[in-house]
Amino acid sequence: MRITVMTADEQILSLDVDPQETVENVKALLEVETSVPLQQQQLLYNGKEMRNSEKLSALGVKDEDLVMMVSNTSSGASTNDLGFKPDGSAVNPEAFQEQIRRDSNTMAQLFQTDPELAQAIVGNDLNTLQDLLRQRHQQRSELQRQRDEELALLYADPFDVEAQKKIEAAIHQRGIDENWAAALEYNPEAFARVVMLYVDMEVNGVALKAFVDSGAQSTIISKSCAERCGLLRLLDQRYKGIAHGVGQSEILGRIHVAPIKIGSNFYPCSFLVLDSPNMEFLFGLDMLRKHQCTIDLKENVLKVGGGEVSVPFLQEKDIPSRFLDEERHSKEASSSGTAVTIGPTEKSAGVPGASQSSGVASGGTSLGDKFEAKVAKLVELGFERGAVIQALKLFNGNEEQAAGFLFGG
Repeated sequence: MRITVMTADEQILSLDVDPQETVENVKALLEVETSVPLQQQQLLYNGKEMRNSEKLSALGVKDEDLVMMVSNTSSGASTNDLGFKPDGSAVNPEAFQEQIRRDSNTMAQLFQTDPELAQAIVGNDLNTLQDLLRQRHQQRSELQRQRDEELALLYADPFDVEAQKKIEAAIHQRGIDENWAAALEYNPEAFARVVMLYVDMEVNGVALKAFVDSGAQSTIISKSCAERCGLLRLLDQRYKGIAHGVGQSEILGRIHVAPIKIGSNFYPCSFLVLDSPNMEFLFGLDMLRKHQCTIDLKENVLKVGGGEVSVPFLQEKDIPSRFLDEERHSKEASSSGTAVTIGPTEKSAGVPGASQSSGVASGGTSLGDKFEAKVAKLVELGFERGAVIQALKLFNGNEEQAAGFLFGG
């Protein structure tokens, strides 16, 4: 195994030793490396002196552990001050910090191998330093525990079912760890937070940060945002309902048309109005389709009208912090990703994961013989079956109103 030895003059040495090696033999190796006579050496592990006759394994020394070496003739901090507690923290963090700071070579090595610990030593927060020392000790202990378990499995009874399950789990976990390490090396951007797509828009002359979501079937505006844009006076409350998803939010109604400005051009837009404080304005698939929009991630722009207008997606620094809050974003998604019950009928109007009702809600007609008869009669007039079913649902199975709607469309 390999142990790290820190000397009194702040030199860091790495030694390959056998776990059954005696402390006296380790001191002999250090005498060659440091020219400090064996008799003048004092080795400390976790703040306790290591006696010459004791073996490293008996003292609990493990791979990658740190051992302090002080000379009986050296001056400065006491041996107890430079020791470590069982949890890995320093007995005297100030003395330990000062010892490391004085050695420029050690600091340079630390900045290369463990910059976080080096920064803690350079800084003035001893609590942070102690926490890091405990963390490093815990990591070494966990690594040693894993190695001990793997070693034990190698010698396990091949006919022991439980042991074979542990071996299988260890192999499985090793594959995951290797995949994770490869991703860190070759695909590190996968671990970064993905910023959602926002663009600058104006709704009825009011500037907004619009969340572009091709997974949301409908364009949605919050009540507070609609009020700020002066659109509540146009709210059609006949389209009240409940948006069901991971959570649920009340639909206050629908604004059938209002002007939105994207770039330098104006476009008509319709919205569902939700009573949701966690979401302001969501530009959904209905308007993306209507205005022939393209989400161009190569150029990082939203193209509207087949490319006649291009507006850039906002950088993270340009997006209000409340939009980037993960908890609120999840609530927004649950509000927009919904099955929406509007009046007596139910239809899907949200993002992926939305369930879509195949029937009419209570008070309407089920998709039974009567409903099928109405569908068949309207289909004979030349309308598509899907459009007929939607029209009948919209008007709660009223055949005449559905026909008027279809002829008017």
